[in-house]
Amino acid sequence: MGKPTGFLEYMREFPVDRAPLERIKDWNEFHLHMEEKRLRQQGARCMDCGVPFCHTGKLINGMAAGCPINHLIPEFNDLVYNGLWQEALERLHKTNNFPEFTGRVCPAPCEGSCVLGIIEPPVTIKNIEYSIIERGWEEGWVVPRAPKKRTGKKVAVIGSGPAGLSAAAQLNNAGHLVTVYERADRPGGLLMYGIPNMKLDKRKVVMRRLKLMEEEGIRFECGVEVGKDIDPKKLVEDYDAVVICTGATKPRDLPIKGRDLKGVHFAMEYLTGNTRAVLEDGPDTAPIHARDKDVVVIGGGDTGTDCVGSAVRQGARSVTQIEILPRPPDERQPNNPWPEWPKIYRVDYGQEEAAAKWGSDPRVYLTTVKEFIGDEQGCLKEIITVNIEWDRDENGRFIPKEVAGSEKRRPAQLALLAMGFLGPEHTIAEALGLDTDPRSNIKAEHEKYTTNIPGVFAAGDCRRGQSLVVWAINEGRGVARECDRYLMGETNLP
Repeated sequence: MGKPTGFLEYMREFPVDRAPLERIKDWNEFHLHMEEKRLRQQGARCMDCGVPFCHTGKLINGMAAGCPINHLIPEFNDLVYNGLWQEALERLHKTNNFPEFTGRVCPAPCEGSCVLGIIEPPVTIKNIEYSIIERGWEEGWVVPRAPKKRTGKKVAVIGSGPAGLSAAAQLNNAGHLVTVYERADRPGGLLMYGIPNMKLDKRKVVMRRLKLMEEEGIRFECGVEVGKDIDPKKLVEDYDAVVICTGATKPRDLPIKGRDLKGVHFAMEYLTGNTRAVLEDGPDTAPIHARDKDVVVIGGGDTGTDCVGSAVRQGARSVTQIEILPRPPDERQPNNPWPEWPKIYRVDYGQEEAAAKWGSDPRVYLTTVKEFIGDEQGCLKEIITVNIEWDRDENGRFIPKEVAGSEKRRPAQLALLAMGFLGPEHTIAEALGLDTDPRSNIKAEHEKYTTNIPGVFAAGDCRRGQSLVVWAINEGRGVARECDRYLMGETNLP
């Protein structure tokens, strides 16, 4: 612990992001770097706790508390404070294959469990992580490291999202020959098409890492949908092991009157088309466009925020975000104690941009959409919303109830459904006869990842349900460890 009094001397500081009204004019990342002196001061705020809850990675009341991949956080904070950046990068890569991804898109449950956070604003762990890995790329410290020896074993990984990529990276490190199958035209899964470019740059960040993985010996087969273009049973026959990391891609629908109108879309359909346009012919060519439209985003969370930010950049006339839950409190409540994830009111980048453009937070709480209304051409023109109050049913569970007389008509020519996901698509599971759990996920015990078919493993959202990128990386690393043990009889993977 290089600075025992650092947490008393320095306040929590962030780098200043690009101004909202400036950054909405393009699709470039809005993150800016912080100068080294101030970063080292932020590292000095770490208390080097005897029991560092920041990297415990536990679920408390259904929410992540601490880092799910068990980052060595006090160690790399201290190394940054002392200016030992390359050593800090080594610590970072011990637990995380892709810190440039989590440093941008992770909600940082580590900070919610920071001991300093009990009395003061927590350490800026996420920004320090981001700064370490970016310094590593800039200095040329991140280089391909192909395994010195190959085992001759072949592994197929289905899906190239964060779980599939981390599984592939670890299995490749173990010396196996890894082929990743991806049905989209580019690898990356959620990282490529589910997260907008301004939050995670595809060319500069995602493709940079994918290129390095290819140089390390990993093969990517894109445009190949397992279960459609290739029989899953053939993969089981041709490979020594198969790892399924297809994600939870079945979106939750809103089956109300007018759902089939033109202009009502799932959020991922909207975000995927827009990112592909940004990468190819330009953002103006996006198949679903918000230009000069009143946009309604139904649902909160990261996906809802990404829809808000994208619609603002596309030149929407207005953006409203409908949330069925109440507005979170400004501070922790007694029933949400540390080290739980703090369920407090936050303004993410999309809401900040909408507020800068139109003067207020676009979110409307305790509200749901009751009906979509169309015009004579079958296109969406309005929605009817209704206020909600939460009450308990006879079993004590909270259920939403409509508030009588609270209906309201709102203009809307584009509605985006961002209400989460129900689970994985079942094509592969049905083809192989895999068992599923009551929530329709592929059945495979956590930390073992084995399905009912020998040599077939499952990890990530297709096993655990919709979750965070950092949990997907946790599962990808875990399934690689168990797959390696299956192939070799033992494993040295962390």
